[in-house]
Amino acid sequence: MSEGFRWHRENNDLKATHSFACCAGSGFFCKFEFVTNFNAMGAPNRVLIITYYWPPSAGSGVQRWLKFAKYLPDFGWEPVVFTPENPDFDLKDETLLAEIPAQLEVLKFPIWEPYQLFRKVKRQEIKDTSIILEQKRKSFLDRLAIWLRANTLVPDPRVFWVRPSVKYLTDILAANDFKAVITTGPPHSMHLIGRGLKRATGIPWVADFRDPWSSWEFLDTLPMISLVRDRHNQLEHSVFREANALVTISPTFQKEMQELAQREVYLLTNGFDGSDLPMGFARAPLPSQVFEIVYTGVIDSIRNPIPFLKALKHVFEASGMPVRMTFVGRVSETVKAFVAEDGWLVQNVLFTGYVNHEVVFGYYEKAHLLLLILTDTKNARGNIPGKLFEYLATNRRILALGDPLGDSAKLIHEAEAGKVISHLAEQEIVSYLTLAQSLRNIPPPQTGLGQFERRQITQSLAEILDDL
Repeated sequence: MSEGFRWHRENNDLKATHSFACCAGSGFFCKFEFVTNFNAMGAPNRVLIITYYWPPSAGSGVQRWLKFAKYLPDFGWEPVVFTPENPDFDLKDETLLAEIPAQLEVLKFPIWEPYQLFRKVKRQEIKDTSIILEQKRKSFLDRLAIWLRANTLVPDPRVFWVRPSVKYLTDILAANDFKAVITTGPPHSMHLIGRGLKRATGIPWVADFRDPWSSWEFLDTLPMISLVRDRHNQLEHSVFREANALVTISPTFQKEMQELAQREVYLLTNGFDGSDLPMGFARAPLPSQVFEIVYTGVIDSIRNPIPFLKALKHVFEASGMPVRMTFVGRVSETVKAFVAEDGWLVQNVLFTGYVNHEVVFGYYEKAHLLLLILTDTKNARGNIPGKLFEYLATNRRILALGDPLGDSAKLIHEAEAGKVISHLAEQEIVSYLTLAQSLRNIPPPQTGLGQFERRQITQSLAEILDDL
């Protein structure tokens, strides 16, 4: 006996066909189909997802909810995404637009951000606050921008979008049969929209924290007065108290949030989507005389690859073995200057700048070793970057610099995918580079990765929504 299930549309109605087929011993074949019209039943349930970052914005925060929106219909939930019409972000990847499911409804609403006003005053492009903070020399206007960001824009510069969005969405919810609302932050202003909708309509609300709020390391870099810090705490506790469900991305963040909120917090890690790998992607590195090491993502003030670069030079300059270290993504000027001052590194380190997500897989395919630089800050133990799961999907060995007892280290160890070494343990990095070079053509065993498939994680999200 075989069983099948499929969704389909017929005359604008969403229906599900549940089929059973059997074959009797005499060779007689029979098939039964039960068709359910879910529109007539008021199902599948509609859920409103509120996110600032959405294609063409790039980054793991985009991937997380793009994939949830892709797979939620498989579990009886029809997502509708609400996002700014004119967001102000630096990194864009136009190719991600093609990954938005054709049937997904996306609502876009105008946003006003103070960067637009400050840009007119300064008469030049305004950089993200995190980029300005990295600069050793800051102009008076830069310092003013940072102070204003810290003390007048609470919880973040997107706060001006909260009231108009609540008003707009209250009318939307009244006219449509939504069963739940999900907000994802940072920016944590998105949670204030969820709070406003919950207060106005009583709709069940799930708050997803990709980073902490009051304990977020980024806030510690800002010149924030104590009254403002207290305000962050108050807003955070109101979200913890009023949301129907709280979600976060790592075991450490989960534990910390549970202690702050004094209630259950669900763990939904990021993951990988096997369908993202290009057709014919090589499961082992391509033949090459050069030992290829690849890092993808951002290198900034809290992700320092310089100890690794020193170890790289130590191993390969002395041996004469050909090596190439490729950084794919935005790299801080400090690291670029360090490389530029060293003749050997200049010859063996490549900076590609930002490339589209689909192009990244070409770098993965030729890599013998993938480098991961984790943060070295107070949130480091709970830091599991989204790209780690993509690294795992490529079946390449991973060397990560970070907390050997952190959540990323446990994940890599349990998956038998590589090793996490403390940022400053240069001799240990040297030893692992030597080992990785000798194993260059042997993929790691990698076990237990199925639990990190995006579809399976989405099933867990759907179960949380069902319980509401």
